[in-house]
Amino acid sequence: MFPTIDQLLQYLFNVRLNFPLQTFGFFVAMAFWGAYLVFTSEFKRYEANGKIQAYNRKVIIGRSPSVLELGINFLLGFLFGFKVFGVLFNYSAFVTDPRKYLISTHGNLLMGLIAGAGFAIWAYQDRKRSQLPKPKVIEEKRHPYQLMGLITFSVGFFGFIGAKLFDIADHFQLFLHDPAGVFFSANGFAYYGGLVFGALTYLYIGHFYGMKQVHLADIGSPGMMLAYGIGRIGCQLSGDGDWGRINPDPKPGWLNWLPDWIWSFNFPHNSINSGVSIPGCTGNFCNQLPYGVYPTSFYELVLCIGMFGLMWTFRRKIKVPGLMFSIYLILNGGERFLLEQIRVNHRFSFFSIVLTQAELIGLIMLTGGITGICILLYNRLKVTKSQYKLAENEK
Repeated sequence: MFPTIDQLLQYLFNVRLNFPLQTFGFFVAMAFWGAYLVFTSEFKRYEANGKIQAYNRKVIIGRSPSVLELGINFLLGFLFGFKVFGVLFNYSAFVTDPRKYLISTHGNLLMGLIAGAGFAIWAYQDRKRSQLPKPKVIEEKRHPYQLMGLITFSVGFFGFIGAKLFDIADHFQLFLHDPAGVFFSANGFAYYGGLVFGALTYLYIGHFYGMKQVHLADIGSPGMMLAYGIGRIGCQLSGDGDWGRINPDPKPGWLNWLPDWIWSFNFPHNSINSGVSIPGCTGNFCNQLPYGVYPTSFYELVLCIGMFGLMWTFRRKIKVPGLMFSIYLILNGGERFLLEQIRVNHRFSFFSIVLTQAELIGLIMLTGGITGICILLYNRLKVTKSQYKLAENEK
């Protein structure tokens, strides 16, 4: 496994950068970038088709710099200088445990204050250059894809909170034992928590700017599928604990053409240091699982990126509003429900039915997608019958 990008580059190209960029975090960022590109493309396509429209907004120009604006810029600059220069001047502590260092109170106070003041002065001078004797209000036209900056930041922020809250719900006893440790841990994020909170945030922003929920759901479906698949690349490469149960069965003969690790894998050098020590290994990330398990993160990345490819290929042929979203619910909910059968997760009892949290949500998504398609087909049938009766009456 490759807990850091540095280790991955060394394995692939024999290049050593000695910078501990976390593999999982890198691919989460790539997932957001991929989703950003897909969402932007779909926003432009739907606007060109007339399903969503540009909107006008009023903007005040020529204002003097406000205290709040300067304060926000100072805070951003302070955080940047505090952590970046803290890393530069205390690199050994950062390399030892990057995530712990970044969420700690350690940093360089002096450079934080200097950077904060620099950001505030820059914002002040920039605002003064465009200041007018009397501020005026203008109306400008904005396109839906121009909301992607706001959407990306908001979805990331609230999705992070949702992923952590769902993980806490999944491991509530551990949270009760160590609330601060669990909440501020760099590990432990439930995908469906991020999906639910992120989707609600996205739908709210779109609704606020006058877009129909059904079109927003269709626009977001391919991007959500791609983001999930890219995120699972990070899970697989880093060995973040999102693996399946022990696989004691020998690989079937008809799968001999596949590498053994695709059938059963013990995740050596995993990022959470789970399992037993690897003989002869020293330092961090020197553990591996004592038994081979199903590499479910690999299965999901193949399935989800493949399903994104299908959705992207046929997206122009899907004309009925709500159909793309229903397909997404069936594909994503179905694959997760099935893979939960070989994953290790805490199980809950729902009305005497024992399911994992992800299994329940996957089942709800699958049922919702099938229901959505049934409703769309029923409505289409009603329209067809009405048109047929109208044609018969005209005769």
